[in-house]
Amino acid sequence: MKKTSLVCVALVLSATLCAQQTKGLKDYYANYFPIGVAVSLRSLSGPDSKLIVQQFNSITPENDMKMGPIHPEENRYNWARADSIVNFAQHHGMKVRGHCLCWHEQTPNWLFKDAAGKNVTKEVLLQRLKDHITTVVNRYKGKVYAWDVVNEAVADDSSHVYRNSLWYQICGEDFIAKAFEYAHAADPNAILYYNDYNTERPGKTARVYQLLKKLVDAKVPVMGVGLQAHWSIYEPTENELRTTIEKLSSLGLKIQFTELDISVYPWEKNRRTKRADDNDAFTAEYEQQQLEQYQKVFRIFREYKNVVTGITVWGISDRYTWLDEYPVPGRKNYPMLFDKNGQPKKAFDAVVSF
Repeated sequence: MKKTSLVCVALVLSATLCAQQTKGLKDYYANYFPIGVAVSLRSLSGPDSKLIVQQFNSITPENDMKMGPIHPEENRYNWARADSIVNFAQHHGMKVRGHCLCWHEQTPNWLFKDAAGKNVTKEVLLQRLKDHITTVVNRYKGKVYAWDVVNEAVADDSSHVYRNSLWYQICGEDFIAKAFEYAHAADPNAILYYNDYNTERPGKTARVYQLLKKLVDAKVPVMGVGLQAHWSIYEPTENELRTTIEKLSSLGLKIQFTELDISVYPWEKNRRTKRADDNDAFTAEYEQQQLEQYQKVFRIFREYKNVVTGITVWGISDRYTWLDEYPVPGRKNYPMLFDKNGQPKKAFDAVVSF
């Protein structure tokens, strides 16, 4: 082979390798759905920001749009952090999912109390909810394409449909429909989601379906359901995941997987201390089990691309994730597609090889 031919081959191979190295999750899934990531303001600079821009085309503020951080006092809003995240997304041509407008956690105490420290009436609480949603949604109108409007209102306890939160204690179930109505009035073009976790466990699936069917039948402007997808190498099964997608989408709702991570530990919400058998190392066994679980769920996502309209992973890399602190503080977890150095794991290769 002539020297010029060898040079040409080398250039082609080099260009191919470069393209492979710069191709992100968003590019592999361009014909399927947006691939998003949860971010903090801190992650928008340094190596994390480069990974975000390379790999994703949608972002969700992990905490900075929640009611407590953004609206700590009745007459005061903290816009700076949320504004910075939205501006970053716009600068890089990325979508923004707003998270979240109504939740029982990270909610400021003033919302529920009167001047005497007693619970406010239903009318007062709904007015405060309306004021909050209207103000926040209006500020980001045209910049946030979708909102998690109500988060985790369904009970884990199988004997109840609704979580016994202060929202429910004061307003009954009415706050759920009202939240969607307020959000739709503020931005008629935004796509509005109900968001919850453990939705693939059959009992929870049934309760979430019951809530959503009631909303749909009442013509409440709920347009999709966010399935958080805080999963593990042990769950969900293929059948559980397929059943959930088919059952909830049968209501005419779009599906998004909004907070995806795959823990190397079983989900034990009520455990708070480490045990001797907790292994802080990312073993070869964990690596293989996680690879297989990620591969399976993304294969199913692709198969349902007619109803699945977005995937968001709940963290950038294994360097730090919320699962390092919850439910067992100090127990290292490795739930993401990128390792502690921001490099693709074998699970990443499994997800993009199709």
